[in-house]
Amino acid sequence: MRVLMFGWEFPPFISGGLGTACYGLSKGLVQNGVEVAFVLPTKKRMTVPLMQGLSVIAADELVVDEALEKMLSRSEIRSQSRFQFPVQLSPYYTVTSFKELTALRVNQVKADLGDMSRFSVLDFSGNYGVNLFEEVHRYGLIGELLGITEEFDVIHAHDWLTYPAGINAKRISGKPLVVHVHATEFDRSGEHVNQGVYDIERAGLEAADRVVAVSYYTKSILVKRYGVDPSKIEVVHNAVDKDRTLSRFGIKKGVKEKVVLFLGRVTMQKGPDYFLQAAYLVLKRMRNVRFVMAGSGDMLPRMINWMAGMRIADRFHFTGFLRGVDVERMYAMSDLYVMPSVSEPFGITPFEALLYDVPILISKQSGVGEVLQNAVKVDFWDVHTLADQMVRLLSNEGYAGEVVERCKGELQNIEWESAGIKVREIYVSLTEQQ
Repeated sequence: MRVLMFGWEFPPFISGGLGTACYGLSKGLVQNGVEVAFVLPTKKRMTVPLMQGLSVIAADELVVDEALEKMLSRSEIRSQSRFQFPVQLSPYYTVTSFKELTALRVNQVKADLGDMSRFSVLDFSGNYGVNLFEEVHRYGLIGELLGITEEFDVIHAHDWLTYPAGINAKRISGKPLVVHVHATEFDRSGEHVNQGVYDIERAGLEAADRVVAVSYYTKSILVKRYGVDPSKIEVVHNAVDKDRTLSRFGIKKGVKEKVVLFLGRVTMQKGPDYFLQAAYLVLKRMRNVRFVMAGSGDMLPRMINWMAGMRIADRFHFTGFLRGVDVERMYAMSDLYVMPSVSEPFGITPFEALLYDVPILISKQSGVGEVLQNAVKVDFWDVHTLADQMVRLLSNEGYAGEVVERCKGELQNIEWESAGIKVREIYVSLTEQQ
């Protein structure tokens, strides 16, 4: 069986858990005898090792043949001027924060435009830039092309960015479509949804023959907010790659204090403001602790200003976005991992923290709690309880150790190979119906 899989991210260049999950699931499928052709906007920066049964197709390397020329003409793309701008727009930014960032970068954009002729229709950055919707549209046309030229049994599209490609591939080939929901626009933006993103999400969900949700929490949102038939949705929880970790005991912290880690996008969805408020409360009760916010996002400038106003700069640190070994070192240096997400479809980072024997404290509004039932959970908005649990986990080593051991016991049965089995069963059921 061969699956044509569309995704926007692949390690090591990721902005969150999407790329990690795509790679993990791909490996799990290959382990179960499924051949995966993974389509990326570009693979120029991809260094992750591939394996037999897993191939990568780069959209920016495809030859523009006569068939595609007709598609481009039909879509009236050739008549439009198209540029690649410096990356600003993210599906996680609000309208206000985007305008603020744009105002700061106007001069840089003007300087970088240069010669119009050096950009071609099939150029892809693979990022979340100002031309994001334009790239999503062009990537959708690639789905139409591959629907003609590739041999496959089923189509699998990860998150809204790739839904148009999946829809087009299905329309051309007649093969069944699976859409995989890692996050919804309501997770990212609350009630202030981007209508364009929502419309693409809804179109993908309606066109899909089967929907995969990363948690029952996400399934409930799909039913309530998008009107998806519950019988159409299969829940397949994410997993974690346990193959490689740094030795926790070989890392020197460089500080004597306890270290509390927040690692993720600094956006509304991830609850960085609640983490900062709780940190302020903890520091009123104990001083032998430092807090680290590792990540980037539209709320970062605000968090820095808040921290300065709280006068806790000597105990609160910002690292910016981390990747690879730097992430592993940060886990290994930490004494507590906190994920206070406002709305978290799943959340792989608690798995990763547990690999380093770090106790975890997560919000009740997260899908990962469905499989880590022994994790300490609080409501994201309850900063006083969040602070209380931080103090307890930091000051009571016996309690913290018990949390780690119980959660690691649950982690033993969480494998990408198991997720691959479930997804393969979905593929088989769809192909047998044809």
